[in-house]
Amino acid sequence: MAERAPEAEADKPAKRITSLEVLCVLLVAAIVGQQWLTSWFTAPAIQTGATIFVAVCVQALPFLVLGVLISGAIAAFVPATLLNKLLPKKQSVAVPVAGVAGVALPTCECAAVPVARRLMQQGVPQSVALAFLLAAPAVNPIVLVATNVAFPNNPGMVWARLAASLATAIIMGWLWARFGKAEWIIERALRRAPKVEGKDRWRLFFETSRADLVDAGGFLVIGGLTAAILNVAIPREWVSTLGEQIVLGVIVMAVLAVLLALCSEADAFVAASISAMPLLPKLVFLVVGPAIDVKLFALQAGTFGKSFAIRFAPATFVVAIGCAVTAGWLILGGSA
Repeated sequence: MAERAPEAEADKPAKRITSLEVLCVLLVAAIVGQQWLTSWFTAPAIQTGATIFVAVCVQALPFLVLGVLISGAIAAFVPATLLNKLLPKKQSVAVPVAGVAGVALPTCECAAVPVARRLMQQGVPQSVALAFLLAAPAVNPIVLVATNVAFPNNPGMVWARLAASLATAIIMGWLWARFGKAEWIIERALRRAPKVEGKDRWRLFFETSRADLVDAGGFLVIGGLTAAILNVAIPREWVSTLGEQIVLGVIVMAVLAVLLALCSEADAFVAASISAMPLLPKLVFLVVGPAIDVKLFALQAGTFGKSFAIRFAPATFVVAIGCAVTAGWLILGGSA
């Protein structure tokens, strides 16, 4: 028996450091170093950055919570077969219909990937499911209302974002219908999903909402911090110069949208906070972000496979920039 004791101890799982323990350590460190923190936060730049960070998070949080609750309800209570029944049989027509359906069935980017997978598992054509994947996070009412609140003096931003995002979803759906191959998507992503009934639906609703809120909330905090840093740390003349170079501004904002990986319910407030940037680069930021970013690439690679992600993501990036620039030129015009 004595010889088995070490083996039994080895079988025990290693103790993991939880988020609660990390929080306790941070609180203790804050108490110990409160005098240093107080003096540090009296700096004008830190106060300005903190004000911007709080403003971005407070403005965006209600839309973020509402979007997470709706996406959780869709995941738990809306059958995937409903959309399949309503779609036209012809893919060239079904793709734009699925794109427009994103207005009525809002989900965040994180929820759109599993929803698209469920649609494929129910027999919806892949091009149609992918069009919905791109449209739902970008053209739903929550995102459009949030954009209107973030840009109260530029109502054209709402229509430009709607047109560019919808065009991105439709064009990518058509491109996949023409050039996409089924073998690029891993087989397990297309297997029939088990039915969820009764109490399991409520459990799925709460678990999905909680997971999406934690993930999206973390990305919102990162975005708010980045917005504060951009407004405080970067000299105004740099941003003004970048704003005068419209092509460079478009490229920088597109890349920034990919790297920040913001939730679509919150990204408008971050874009609006970069005051010296013209509207067109901001529009590119708002169109590219919900279509493809680093977290979406990871989700797509994990859900549909790397072969899919390495083809779909770059194409989406290029199409989104093109649609945003075109919509900005046609709708925003001189104000861009």
